[in-house]
Amino acid sequence: MFKIFIQRPVLATVISILLVILGVLGLTKLPLQQFPDIAPPSVLVTAVYPGANAETVLRSVAPSLEESINGVENMTYMSSTASNDGSLAITVFFKLGTNADQAAVNVQNRVAQATSQLPTEVVQQGVTTAKQQNSFIMAIGLYTDDEKKYDQTFIANYAQINIIPEIKRIPGVGSAAIFGGVKDYSMRVWLNPTQMATYKVTPNEIMKAIQDKSLEAAPGKFGEKSKEVFEYVIKYKGKLTKPEEYENIAIRANADGSILHLKDVARIELGAYSYNSITRINGKKAIVMGIIQLAGSNSNDIQVAINKLMDKQEKSFPAGIKKNIFYSTKVSLDQSIEQVEHTLVEAFILVFIVVFLFLQDFRSTLIPAIAVPVAILGTFFFMQLFGFSINLLTLFALILAIGIVVDDAIVVVEAVHAKMEHKHLGPKAATHEAMHEITGAIISITLVMAAVFLPVGFMEGSTGVFYRQFAFTMAIAIVISAVNALTLSPALAALFLKDNHSNHSDKPAVKPNFKQRFFNGFNHSFNSLTNRYVGGLKFLVRH
Repeated sequence: MFKIFIQRPVLATVISILLVILGVLGLTKLPLQQFPDIAPPSVLVTAVYPGANAETVLRSVAPSLEESINGVENMTYMSSTASNDGSLAITVFFKLGTNADQAAVNVQNRVAQATSQLPTEVVQQGVTTAKQQNSFIMAIGLYTDDEKKYDQTFIANYAQINIIPEIKRIPGVGSAAIFGGVKDYSMRVWLNPTQMATYKVTPNEIMKAIQDKSLEAAPGKFGEKSKEVFEYVIKYKGKLTKPEEYENIAIRANADGSILHLKDVARIELGAYSYNSITRINGKKAIVMGIIQLAGSNSNDIQVAINKLMDKQEKSFPAGIKKNIFYSTKVSLDQSIEQVEHTLVEAFILVFIVVFLFLQDFRSTLIPAIAVPVAILGTFFFMQLFGFSINLLTLFALILAIGIVVDDAIVVVEAVHAKMEHKHLGPKAATHEAMHEITGAIISITLVMAAVFLPVGFMEGSTGVFYRQFAFTMAIAIVISAVNALTLSPALAALFLKDNHSNHSDKPAVKPNFKQRFFNGFNHSFNSLTNRYVGGLKFLVRH
């Protein structure tokens, strides 16, 4: 079956070139990560109950949502967290391998069923459902040297308007948000309990007055169906924007005919939406933006794009505001990948030297040297096909695969040399006869080696997910190595090798050069070591 590759070496060459091209294309599309994703998919459900404390949220909001969500397809467990600011976060975890997008849709459907059971204030705020990304890759700080001019709210508002939307548009970014809650500008209404008791007014009355007076609506028009010549569209101010406008909101009319205004029972000012956290960088007021990548995206490319964006944005920062990228996985990732890449190159060079040292023929050494990059690059294509990434484990698998790839190629070269030396056959005839003998051995060795690694990829749980890419990458490289040994290596052996084992007696004696003297010395030392080993082995067997 494999004789066709010896008779037609161009066919074997074309197959190998095609494998290399596909591998290069796969390599350009593979995401770059430090380790495979092992965290189970999760979906986050958030709700806000304005004015409620954590206990009230757990009693009135959490039970309805938890009861409805419980039992959703492939769910393992869920956890709930309530805060005194009225917020509720329910994290639903799913089995490994569950499609995160489908899980989010299923949870959203369950949440919709529970909406009618929630307090009206919670429904008005909205209950959000989103798949949770676990790959935190970057933290960027914005701080100011002029704390009198800029406060934390200003910096957060600037970032929310000018920076975060740009970051979210970068391909591969799953989410970008400011740590520590929402810092947007908001109209703060600080109620005075003493004044409220004096005027006998409740917080609900105040909230209703604000909602009635500060809203966007369509007031309509008049003159449309009348005999008037003109039609008039009614306009009104809409939402209030200044503290003075809020101060003059009328809450109610008193018994004496006077009007109770909001400023009579509260202090109004423009401030932050939330004061739950204070962030400082090197002792200076600051905000921190966190960036999370999408699953399957290239972490390195994302961070390069974000760095370029921040350098561009920094030129237009208000005077006194500076950036500080104080956390980035790119640094450690680059160092780790670079070390593994160096190891990969060093392994290839050392293997080439060792093979040349033992085969002592450049043509013979060239065959395994060609087989290695073909097998390694071809593996990248199948890695991309199976949805793997370039990470420390897959690169480690490729390093180990170098030895197996070289071993398969050396088996072919040694077998051909043996036929040429003992039977005095030409390269092509020797290759034919050698492949007839070793084809079965190559296939069986490949199956045995693949059977060693494949079961690791089918392990359950996080351990199985963590080592799956390593095991499958190793198995793929082994199979491609066997294909090379049955197609490319025999074709190259028939083309490259020369019969240097015959007619030595007819050649005149020539003074050996440095290379020949070096190889003679190496062969003598190696044969001596081999004889000692054999002697020691015989002694152990006899005694």
